Amino acid sequence: MVPHDTQPVHSSPAPGASIDAVDRRILAALANDGRITNAALAKHLGIAESTCLQRVRSLRERGIVRGVHADIDLGALGYGIQAVVKVRLGSHNRDHVASFHQVVARLPGALRTFHVGGEDDYLIHVAVSSTQQLRDLVLEHINVHPVVRHTETQLVFEVIPGSGVL
Repeated sequence: MVPHDTQPVHSSPAPGASIDAVDRRILAALANDGRITNAALAKHLGIAESTCLQRVRSLRERGIVRGVHADIDLGALGYGIQAVVKVRLGSHNRDHVASFHQVVARLPGALRTFHVGGEDDYLIHVAVSSTQQLRDLVLEHINVHPVVRHTETQLVFEVIPGSGVL
């Protein structure tokens, strides 16, 4: 089985981390099923198990494969309400942004945070158990930060997976 440790989303592949057609096929297979065993992956690709193991290891070491993640039914865990909280800052001073990053990193229920350009500065995807918990999350954890100027909360009705790049 391919190991399940992860690296931060913001890490980048090493310079010159080029990939070939076999690497792309490995990545596509792992994106489809991250739990596939090395033996099954090698068989699927028609390459030797030792070659497959070395290729996957190389992809991980170069930061191209950053981790393997479980797709969890949040509703089954009691977190049936998802939302995207749009955040605008009143200042883009480096220290203020760094301070807000620390808040976002500890935000209860945050699934993923995007630091974006445009009218808004952050999009925070959250999962909560109730609308009251969502309200409290925004009021008690986001709006209280002194650099936050504006928030807008949008409920997520459905998450539709994309086709990806592979």
